[in-house]
Amino acid sequence: MIWEHPSLLFLLILPVLFAALSYFFGKWRQKKLRAFFSDEMLRRLSNPVWSRGRTARTILLYLGITLLVIGAAGPKIGSEIREISREGVDLIIALDVSRSMQAQDIRPSRLDKAKFEISSLIDRLQGDRVGLILFTNTAFLQCPLTTDYSAFRMYLDLASTDQLPFPGTDFNAPLQLARDTFRSRTRQEQQAAQVLLFISDGEDHSPSIEFTLNQLINDGVFVYTVGIGTQAGAPIPIYNQAGQFTGNHVDRDGREVISRLEPDLLREMAQAGRGVYYEIRRGADRIDGFTAQLVDLERREFATEQFSDYANRYQWPAAAGLLFLLVSFMIPVYKPVKIER
Repeated sequence: MIWEHPSLLFLLILPVLFAALSYFFGKWRQKKLRAFFSDEMLRRLSNPVWSRGRTARTILLYLGITLLVIGAAGPKIGSEIREISREGVDLIIALDVSRSMQAQDIRPSRLDKAKFEISSLIDRLQGDRVGLILFTNTAFLQCPLTTDYSAFRMYLDLASTDQLPFPGTDFNAPLQLARDTFRSRTRQEQQAAQVLLFISDGEDHSPSIEFTLNQLINDGVFVYTVGIGTQAGAPIPIYNQAGQFTGNHVDRDGREVISRLEPDLLREMAQAGRGVYYEIRRGADRIDGFTAQLVDLERREFATEQFSDYANRYQWPAAAGLLFLLVSFMIPVYKPVKIER
Protein backbone atom coordinates (compact mmCIF):
# COMPACT_ATOMS: atom_id res chain seq x y z
CA MET A 1 0.00 0.00 0.00
CA ILE A 2 1.13 3.53 -0.77
CA TRP A 3 -0.49 6.89 -0.07
CA GLU A 4 -1.40 9.70 -2.45
CA HIS A 5 -1.10 12.32 0.33
CA PRO A 6 0.83 10.67 3.20
CA SER A 7 1.31 14.01 4.96
CA LEU A 8 -2.40 14.01 5.87
CA LEU A 9 -2.02 10.90 8.02
CA PHE A 10 -0.94 13.06 10.95
CA LEU A 11 -4.62 14.07 11.19
CA LEU A 12 -5.31 10.61 12.63
CA ILE A 13 -4.48 12.18 15.97
CA LEU A 14 -7.71 14.21 15.74
CA PRO A 15 -10.05 11.47 17.10
CA VAL A 16 -7.71 11.02 20.07
CA LEU A 17 -7.65 14.76 20.72
CA PHE A 18 -11.44 15.00 20.39
CA ALA A 19 -11.91 12.10 22.82
CA ALA A 20 -9.52 13.63 25.35
CA LEU A 21 -11.10 17.07 25.09
CA SER A 22 -14.60 15.61 25.40
CA TYR A 23 -13.62 13.64 28.50
CA PHE A 24 -11.94 16.54 30.29
CA PHE A 25 -14.69 18.99 29.27
CA GLY A 26 -17.30 16.61 30.70
CA LYS A 27 -15.40 16.36 33.98
CA TRP A 28 -15.01 20.14 34.16
CA ARG A 29 -18.71 20.68 33.39
CA GLN A 30 -19.81 18.24 36.08
CA LYS A 31 -17.55 19.93 38.60
CA LYS A 32 -18.97 23.35 37.83
CA LEU A 33 -22.58 22.14 38.02
CA ARG A 34 -22.02 20.39 41.34
CA ALA A 35 -20.81 23.67 42.75
CA PHE A 36 -24.32 25.08 42.34
CA PHE A 37 -26.64 22.06 42.42
CA SER A 38 -26.97 18.92 44.46
CA ASP A 39 -26.82 15.51 42.84
CA GLU A 40 -30.57 15.11 43.28
CA MET A 41 -31.26 18.46 41.63
CA LEU A 42 -28.93 17.62 38.74
CA ARG A 43 -30.74 14.33 38.25
CA ARG A 44 -34.08 16.11 38.07
CA LEU A 45 -32.81 18.82 35.69
CA SER A 46 -30.99 16.48 33.31
CA ASN A 47 -32.42 14.00 30.88
CA PRO A 48 -31.51 10.42 31.74
CA VAL A 49 -28.60 9.23 29.59
CA TRP A 50 -28.86 6.04 27.56
CA SER A 51 -25.33 4.74 28.10
CA ARG A 52 -25.40 2.22 25.25
CA GLY A 53 -26.57 4.86 22.79
CA ARG A 54 -23.89 7.32 23.91
CA THR A 55 -21.20 4.64 23.63
CA ALA A 56 -22.36 3.61 20.16
CA ARG A 57 -22.52 7.24 19.00
CA THR A 58 -19.04 7.97 20.32
CA ILE A 59 -17.51 4.92 18.67
CA LEU A 60 -19.16 5.59 15.31
CA LEU A 61 -18.28 9.30 15.45
CA TYR A 62 -14.57 8.73 16.06
CA LEU A 63 -14.44 5.81 13.65
CA GLY A 64 -16.07 7.98 10.97
CA ILE A 65 -13.51 10.76 11.47
CA THR A 66 -10.67 8.23 11.31
CA LEU A 67 -11.94 6.75 8.04
CA LEU A 68 -12.41 10.21 6.49
CA VAL A 69 -8.78 11.05 7.29
CA ILE A 70 -7.64 7.76 5.75
CA GLY A 71 -9.70 8.50 2.65
CA ALA A 72 -8.23 12.00 2.36
CA ALA A 73 -4.71 10.53 2.52
CA GLY A 74 -5.55 8.46 -0.57
CA PRO A 75 -4.73 4.79 0.08
CA LYS A 76 -3.55 3.08 -3.12
CA ILE A 77 -3.89 -0.69 -3.06
CA GLY A 78 -3.47 -3.28 -5.80
CA SER A 79 -3.17 -2.10 -9.38
CA GLU A 80 -5.25 -0.86 -12.27
CA ILE A 81 -4.65 -0.60 -16.00
CA ARG A 82 -5.14 2.92 -17.29
CA GLU A 83 -5.05 4.22 -20.84
CA ILE A 84 -3.70 7.69 -21.52
CA SER A 85 -3.32 9.73 -24.67
CA ARG A 86 0.16 10.73 -25.75
CA GLU A 87 0.76 14.27 -26.94
CA GLY A 88 3.71 15.38 -29.05
CA VAL A 89 7.34 14.34 -29.02
CA ASP A 90 10.16 15.27 -26.68
CA LEU A 91 13.27 15.21 -28.87
CA ILE A 92 16.79 15.42 -27.49
CA ILE A 93 19.57 15.93 -30.03
CA ALA A 94 23.01 14.76 -28.90
CA LEU A 95 25.66 16.47 -31.03
CA ASP A 96 29.29 15.40 -31.14
CA VAL A 97 31.58 18.44 -30.81
CA SER A 98 34.89 16.59 -30.56
CA ARG A 99 37.83 17.81 -32.65
CA SER A 100 37.21 15.21 -35.36
CA MET A 101 33.94 17.00 -36.20
CA GLN A 102 36.05 19.79 -37.71
CA ALA A 103 37.15 17.45 -40.52
CA GLN A 104 36.16 18.78 -43.93
CA ASP A 105 35.42 15.62 -45.87
CA ILE A 106 31.91 17.12 -45.82
CA ARG A 107 31.85 20.83 -46.60
CA PRO A 108 32.12 23.20 -44.90
CA SER A 109 32.82 20.78 -42.03
CA ARG A 110 31.11 17.85 -40.34
CA LEU A 111 29.98 20.04 -37.45
CA ASP A 112 28.68 22.85 -39.66
CA LYS A 113 26.77 20.37 -41.80
CA ALA A 114 25.27 18.75 -38.70
CA LYS A 115 24.18 22.14 -37.35
CA PHE A 116 22.58 22.98 -40.72
CA GLU A 117 20.61 19.72 -40.72
CA ILE A 118 19.48 20.27 -37.13
CA SER A 119 18.31 23.80 -37.98
CA SER A 120 16.38 22.47 -40.99
CA LEU A 121 14.78 19.85 -38.77
CA ILE A 122 13.65 22.49 -36.27
CA ASP A 123 11.91 24.36 -39.11
CA ARG A 124 9.64 21.36 -39.60
CA LEU A 125 8.74 20.73 -35.96
CA GLN A 126 5.24 21.73 -34.89
CA GLY A 127 4.88 22.17 -31.15
CA ASP A 128 7.24 19.34 -30.17
CA ARG A 129 9.80 20.08 -27.49
CA VAL A 130 13.47 19.83 -28.39
CA GLY A 131 16.66 19.87 -26.32
CA LEU A 132 20.37 19.88 -27.17
CA ILE A 133 23.25 17.94 -25.62
CA LEU A 134 26.86 18.60 -26.64
CA PHE A 135 29.46 15.95 -25.95
CA THR A 136 33.09 14.90 -26.30
CA ASN A 137 34.33 12.60 -23.54
CA THR A 138 31.89 14.44 -21.28
CA ALA A 139 28.42 15.84 -21.93
CA PHE A 140 26.67 19.14 -21.31
CA LEU A 141 22.99 20.08 -21.59
CA GLN A 142 23.33 23.04 -23.93
CA CYS A 143 19.57 23.62 -24.17
CA PRO A 144 16.88 21.97 -22.00
CA LEU A 145 13.67 20.69 -23.58
CA THR A 146 11.75 23.65 -24.96
CA THR A 147 9.27 24.76 -27.61
CA ASP A 148 11.11 28.08 -27.97
CA TYR A 149 12.80 27.26 -31.25
CA SER A 150 14.44 30.69 -31.49
CA ALA A 151 16.23 30.09 -28.19
CA PHE A 152 17.19 26.61 -29.34
CA ARG A 153 18.76 28.00 -32.54
CA MET A 154 20.75 30.48 -30.49
CA TYR A 155 22.20 27.67 -28.38
CA LEU A 156 22.82 25.61 -31.51
CA ASP A 157 24.75 28.45 -33.15
CA LEU A 158 27.02 28.65 -30.11
CA ALA A 159 27.98 24.97 -30.36
CA SER A 160 31.63 24.55 -31.30
CA THR A 161 34.54 22.19 -30.78
CA ASP A 162 36.03 24.72 -28.34
CA GLN A 163 33.06 24.55 -26.00
CA LEU A 164 34.10 21.29 -24.34
CA PRO A 165 37.90 21.28 -24.50
CA PHE A 166 38.32 17.63 -23.56
CA PRO A 167 39.99 15.23 -26.01
CA GLY A 168 38.38 11.96 -27.04
CA THR A 169 34.77 10.86 -27.32
CA ASP A 170 32.68 8.90 -24.83
CA PHE A 171 29.17 7.91 -25.93
CA ASN A 172 28.20 6.91 -22.37
CA ALA A 173 28.19 10.52 -21.22
CA PRO A 174 25.49 11.87 -23.59
CA LEU A 175 23.40 8.71 -23.28
CA GLN A 176 23.32 9.01 -19.49
CA LEU A 177 22.60 12.73 -19.62
CA ALA A 178 19.75 12.15 -22.09
CA ARG A 179 18.27 9.54 -19.76
CA ASP A 180 18.53 11.86 -16.77
CA THR A 181 16.88 14.67 -18.75
CA PHE A 182 13.95 12.50 -19.83
CA ARG A 183 13.47 11.14 -16.31
CA SER A 184 13.40 14.65 -14.81
CA ARG A 185 10.20 15.53 -16.69
CA THR A 186 6.99 16.13 -14.77
CA ARG A 187 4.17 13.59 -14.93
CA GLN A 188 2.26 15.79 -17.37
CA GLU A 189 5.35 16.20 -19.56
CA GLN A 190 5.77 12.42 -19.66
CA GLN A 191 2.71 12.29 -21.93
CA ALA A 192 5.08 12.91 -24.86
CA ALA A 193 7.14 10.34 -26.74
CA GLN A 194 10.87 10.20 -25.95
CA VAL A 195 13.22 10.36 -28.92
CA LEU A 196 17.01 10.72 -28.97
CA LEU A 197 18.73 11.82 -32.19
CA PHE A 198 22.44 11.02 -31.87
CA ILE A 199 24.77 12.75 -34.37
CA SER A 200 28.45 11.80 -34.56
CA ASP A 201 31.23 10.58 -36.82
CA GLY A 202 31.19 7.35 -34.81
CA GLU A 203 34.56 7.59 -33.09
CA ASP A 204 33.95 6.30 -29.56
CA HIS A 205 36.71 5.74 -27.02
CA SER A 206 34.55 4.43 -24.19
CA PRO A 207 34.94 0.76 -23.18
CA SER A 208 31.26 -0.15 -23.68
CA ILE A 209 27.93 1.63 -23.98
CA GLU A 210 25.69 -1.45 -23.75
CA PHE A 211 24.61 -0.92 -20.13
CA THR A 212 23.85 2.80 -20.51
CA LEU A 213 22.08 2.27 -23.84
CA ASN A 214 19.91 -0.52 -22.43
CA GLN A 215 18.87 1.70 -19.52
CA LEU A 216 17.78 4.37 -21.96
CA ILE A 217 15.87 1.89 -24.13
CA ASN A 218 14.18 0.30 -21.10
CA ASP A 219 12.85 3.75 -20.22
CA GLY A 220 11.00 3.76 -23.56
CA VAL A 221 13.36 6.06 -25.47
CA PHE A 222 13.62 5.62 -29.24
CA VAL A 223 17.19 6.08 -30.46
CA TYR A 224 17.92 7.40 -33.95
CA THR A 225 21.49 7.95 -35.11
CA VAL A 226 23.21 9.98 -37.81
CA GLY A 227 26.70 9.12 -39.02
CA ILE A 228 28.45 12.08 -40.59
CA GLY A 229 31.69 11.78 -42.57
CA THR A 230 33.25 9.54 -45.20
CA GLN A 231 35.12 6.25 -45.17
CA ALA A 232 38.07 7.94 -46.89
CA GLY A 233 38.14 10.50 -44.12
CA ALA A 234 39.98 13.79 -43.84
CA PRO A 235 42.60 15.43 -41.63
CA ILE A 236 41.51 17.39 -38.57
CA PRO A 237 42.30 21.10 -38.96
CA ILE A 238 43.56 23.20 -36.07
CA TYR A 239 42.66 26.87 -35.68
CA ASN A 240 44.06 29.53 -33.39
CA GLN A 241 41.96 31.84 -31.23
CA ALA A 242 41.56 34.22 -34.15
CA GLY A 243 40.04 31.42 -36.24
CA GLN A 244 43.06 31.13 -38.53
CA PHE A 245 44.15 27.72 -39.83
CA THR A 246 47.48 26.69 -38.28
CA GLY A 247 47.83 23.12 -39.55
CA ASN A 248 46.38 19.66 -39.16
CA HIS A 249 46.28 17.48 -36.08
CA VAL A 250 49.17 15.00 -35.80
CA ASP A 251 49.80 12.00 -33.57
CA ARG A 252 52.74 11.50 -31.21
CA ASP A 253 54.91 10.34 -34.07
CA GLY A 254 54.19 13.51 -36.02
CA ARG A 255 51.99 11.79 -38.58
CA GLU A 256 48.85 13.51 -39.79
CA VAL A 257 45.70 12.08 -38.21
CA ILE A 258 42.95 11.06 -40.63
CA SER A 259 39.45 10.94 -39.14
CA ARG A 260 37.01 8.53 -40.80
CA LEU A 261 33.35 7.77 -40.37
CA GLU A 262 32.89 4.69 -38.17
CA PRO A 263 29.26 3.69 -38.67
CA ASP A 264 29.11 0.26 -37.02
CA LEU A 265 28.38 1.38 -33.46
CA LEU A 266 25.89 3.99 -34.63
CA ARG A 267 24.01 1.33 -36.62
CA GLU A 268 23.92 -0.96 -33.58
CA MET A 269 22.58 1.85 -31.39
CA ALA A 270 19.73 2.60 -33.80
CA GLN A 271 18.87 -1.07 -34.22
CA ALA A 272 18.78 -1.68 -30.47
CA GLY A 273 16.85 1.54 -29.87
CA ARG A 274 14.08 0.73 -32.39
CA GLY A 275 15.20 3.65 -34.53
CA VAL A 276 16.84 4.26 -37.90
CA TYR A 277 20.45 4.95 -38.83
CA TYR A 278 21.01 7.82 -41.29
CA GLU A 279 24.27 8.65 -43.01
CA ILE A 280 25.60 11.92 -44.38
CA ARG A 281 28.51 11.27 -46.76
CA ARG A 282 28.14 14.33 -49.00
CA GLY A 283 27.10 17.91 -48.56
CA ALA A 284 23.89 17.19 -50.48
CA ASP A 285 22.83 14.34 -48.16
CA ARG A 286 19.86 15.15 -45.89
CA ILE A 287 17.96 13.55 -43.03
CA ASP A 288 14.50 14.57 -44.23
CA GLY A 289 13.23 11.07 -43.54
CA PHE A 290 13.69 11.60 -39.81
CA THR A 291 10.87 14.16 -39.71
CA ALA A 292 8.50 11.64 -41.26
CA GLN A 293 9.69 9.10 -38.70
CA LEU A 294 8.73 11.47 -35.87
CA VAL A 295 5.21 11.93 -37.23
CA ASP A 296 4.78 8.21 -37.83
CA LEU A 297 6.19 7.36 -34.42
CA GLU A 298 3.73 9.58 -32.61
CA ARG A 299 0.76 8.25 -34.59
CA ARG A 300 1.79 4.58 -34.44
CA GLU A 301 3.26 4.14 -31.00
CA PHE A 302 1.90 6.96 -28.91
CA ALA A 303 -1.71 7.50 -29.90
CA THR A 304 -2.60 5.74 -26.64
CA GLU A 305 -0.69 3.78 -24.07
CA GLN A 306 -1.75 1.46 -21.29
CA PHE A 307 0.16 1.35 -18.05
CA SER A 308 -0.26 -0.31 -14.68
CA ASP A 309 -0.59 1.91 -11.64
CA TYR A 310 -1.63 1.55 -8.02
CA ALA A 311 -5.41 1.83 -7.74
CA ASN A 312 -6.60 4.69 -5.55
CA ARG A 313 -9.12 3.29 -3.05
CA TYR A 314 -10.01 6.50 -1.21
CA GLN A 315 -13.71 5.97 -2.01
CA TRP A 316 -14.07 3.02 0.37
CA PRO A 317 -12.92 4.60 3.64
CA ALA A 318 -14.47 7.95 2.69
CA ALA A 319 -17.88 6.39 2.04
CA ALA A 320 -17.71 4.28 5.20
CA GLY A 321 -16.65 7.31 7.22
CA LEU A 322 -19.58 9.40 5.99
CA LEU A 323 -21.98 6.53 6.69
CA PHE A 324 -20.70 6.10 10.25
CA LEU A 325 -21.00 9.84 10.90
CA LEU A 326 -24.56 9.89 9.57
CA VAL A 327 -25.59 6.89 11.67
CA SER A 328 -23.90 8.31 14.77
CA PHE A 329 -26.05 11.45 14.62
CA MET A 330 -29.20 9.31 14.33
CA ILE A 331 -28.54 7.30 17.49
CA PRO A 332 -30.36 8.72 20.55
CA VAL A 333 -28.27 9.21 23.67
CA TYR A 334 -31.06 10.16 26.10
CA LYS A 335 -33.94 8.07 27.38
CA PRO A 336 -37.40 9.44 26.77
CA VAL A 337 -38.75 11.38 29.75
CA LYS A 338 -42.23 10.68 31.08
CA ILE A 339 -44.04 13.81 32.10
CA GLU A 340 -45.98 13.35 35.33
CA ARG A 341 -49.27 15.16 35.70
